[in-house]
Amino acid sequence: MNLFFLRHAKAQPRSPKWRPDSKRPLTPEGESSMFDVARGIKALDVSFDVILTSPYVRALRTAEILAEVYDSQKFFETARLVPEAGAKEIIDELNKNSAAAGEILLVGHEPSMSRLISTLLTGEDGMAMELKKAGFCKLTIQKLVLGKCACLNWLLTPRQLARLGKRA
Repeated sequence: MNLFFLRHAKAQPRSPKWRPDSKRPLTPEGESSMFDVARGIKALDVSFDVILTSPYVRALRTAEILAEVYDSQKFFETARLVPEAGAKEIIDELNKNSAAAGEILLVGHEPSMSRLISTLLTGEDGMAMELKKAGFCKLTIQKLVLGKCACLNWLLTPRQLARLGKRA
């Protein structure tokens, strides 16, 4: 299985205007740059059997942009990808509902994305890493379990992806 991680693009700052936090949208700059990032991801020649996204507006819109660039409707919301989601809950969800998929993309938030990546790579959730907004990561996994089970293939920044997207 290839498990991909995409952090949502740049969102509006936290403020009383966007309450609850789940309603906070992408900035216009975040939306625009996400299209470049999505084209960059497509230029990597990767595909997804399923895209799972947090129901928060900023993550959902990030997934919609990617699906638009891919001309795909294979994305689904899951509450398991909210910002404070635990690794066990996400892994359980994947094993229950997406076990047959070979290429899975998760669109979500920090800190849960980095914690899950860390858990799958090291068996613990404290590995120091930075998944930037609109950053993209690929792990290869033989059997998805809670613990060390993955190999890191790449961790790309939005700038790297946007450059790839502009070349395509």
